[in-house]
Amino acid sequence: MTTPLVEMDGDEMTRILWQMIKEELLLPFIDLKTEYYDLGLAYRNETNDQVTVESANAAKKYGVAVKCATITPNAARMSEYDLKEMWKSPNGTIRAILDGTVFRAPILIKGIVPYVGNWNKPITIARHAYGDVYKNVEIKVPGKGKAELVFTAEDGAEVRELIHQFDGAGIIQGIHNTEKSIASFARACFGYAIDTRQDLWFATKDTISKKYDHTFKDIFQEIYDEEYKEQFEKLGIEYFYTLIDDAVARVIRSEGGFIWACKNYDGDVMSDMVATAYGDLSMMTSVLVSPDGVYEYEAAHGTVQRHYYKHLKGEETSTNSIATIFAWTGALRKRGEMDGIAKLTEFAGKLEQACIKTVEGGKMTKSLSLISTCENPTILNSLDFIKAIRETLEQIL
Repeated sequence: MTTPLVEMDGDEMTRILWQMIKEELLLPFIDLKTEYYDLGLAYRNETNDQVTVESANAAKKYGVAVKCATITPNAARMSEYDLKEMWKSPNGTIRAILDGTVFRAPILIKGIVPYVGNWNKPITIARHAYGDVYKNVEIKVPGKGKAELVFTAEDGAEVRELIHQFDGAGIIQGIHNTEKSIASFARACFGYAIDTRQDLWFATKDTISKKYDHTFKDIFQEIYDEEYKEQFEKLGIEYFYTLIDDAVARVIRSEGGFIWACKNYDGDVMSDMVATAYGDLSMMTSVLVSPDGVYEYEAAHGTVQRHYYKHLKGEETSTNSIATIFAWTGALRKRGEMDGIAKLTEFAGKLEQACIKTVEGGKMTKSLSLISTCENPTILNSLDFIKAIRETLEQIL
């Protein structure tokens, strides 16, 4: 390697797996260069979350990052980690700084059959990663009164819309987005479709949300027509818009093999639905792509808290590390592509092959055995599964 990856370490069981992966599958085979940032909750608290900001800025500098799963604290975590405050989601902070879009796709393995029988190609979910309900403002209405939506321009001019005349208690939620962020989302989606040679679908509810959702639809269409239509047609790939409910029906009837672009909340929900329908969230890749070409790879799942507590007690765990391994391989492949190091790119592909071949050969973790059609699989603990992948990798190499 000539340029380092930005390495963002994380929390709980995935942090344990992170070290195992480096020791067994990376360091023996490649000249690994990383710029390390500890995004474990304890160190985020110690640095007042500045380490998260620094890691995101480093990703902008070097172009490629790989991230371990991290804790987004709640009230219980406040006590457990003695936190100064309830720090924000590291993923949300990084997405905001990179202005990125999250692309999630399943890892397909023979013997793990999708619940939707006609899905024989992966469906990639492209999730807008700014605004909407994730940047909301909420009010609990105590009783009778009038709720209004008010915008005050710089010159003091006001625009007002009545939200509701309350007869009694209720709730209000205010959400927003920006045209700049929506345009970045659109360009990331079009660029990723071109890179991966896949059709792109985009869906919202513009028939009901005639200003908010319709703005998304209009910006996508304008950018497509002005900047990407010619490239799409040359590659023989398609972009189209449809309503979100129509998209859901089309997705279920499809064979897969396309990118489905969703607003923030839709993408959050649908990526978990797609992951589960293909087999398991632990078999889902995730990459954050900025409009100017920064890539941050991670697993789509969380920190596997339950296994971590077992690990702390000295009990054996059988945790599937494939999505975390694929975060590393995605970052190594992209680093190799950017720096023109063919051997690094080839190694990433061979490590992915080793993961798939190991499971298809009947060696797997407990969670995979529950969804695999393999008869009499060998169920391995967390470390032994990684070691089995290493054996397969050595054979391939």
